[in-house]
Amino acid sequence: MRKEDQQAVHEYSSDPEVTRYMNWGPNNEQDTINFIQKSIASKSEQPRTDFTFAVILKSENKLIGSCGIYMSNSDQREGFIGYIFSRSFWGEGYATETAAALIKFGFNVLKLHRIFSTCDPQNLVSAHVLEKVGMQKEGCLRQNYWIRGKWRDSLLFAVLENESKTSKKI
Repeated sequence: MRKEDQQAVHEYSSDPEVTRYMNWGPNNEQDTINFIQKSIASKSEQPRTDFTFAVILKSENKLIGSCGIYMSNSDQREGFIGYIFSRSFWGEGYATETAAALIKFGFNVLKLHRIFSTCDPQNLVSAHVLEKVGMQKEGCLRQNYWIRGKWRDSLLFAVLENESKTSKKI
């Protein structure tokens, strides 16, 4: 992420349809500025535990979303992934490609043992992406987020390091 990404990030992060299943948003301008500043600041943290990346469409050199992998428990070598894309780039396979790249980065570079992700039970597309990249559904976290005035469940998916080595999906 760079300061120059603010407009492109705000385009998707302020879209109510894009953020419908997120535990944040839609963003106002200040929310977007804070997100970018936090993402930039995390690059210099030692030890670094947050890795937020801009997703760039190479053919157009255009930011189309963002993703990240975050250390949730470094002692246990565990992290979680997330991703979000501008609506005009949905259904093109970018989420699957991004999730797979985050998992590879987590296991190969960060040397994690377990990587997990959660999604809203109504977000069937995201659940399918997580399964497609080799994550297994482990269960449902009941009413674990207070979002937009109501409690929301989350589906929990995870993949282990040894599973990623034998999976053809990753």
